[in-house]
Amino acid sequence: MAVAARGKTTRIKVVIEHGEDTYVAYPLGMKGIVVGQGDSYDEALADVSSAIRAHIEQFGHDTLIGEGSAREAFIAEAEVVV
Repeated sequence: MAVAARGKTTRIKVVIEHGEDTYVAYPLGMKGIVVGQGDSYDEALADVSSAIRAHIEQFGHDTLIGEGSAREAFIAEAEVVV
């Protein structure tokens, strides 16, 4: 996902989860909470892209931590005794 930042495009990695009824998306490497959702993968990606732009407009470019510093993202399972 790319976002225009100070006249340039910044690529931000986004995690998209598929639940039973919806898709939920959130970016990596940002300060604050930014979430998007939709009935499809593409809708969730478009929604989170819009939310990221609005978040940056509201709180400034400093909300980007290292502007896409995450090189890779992994999903893993951890065993936790509760």
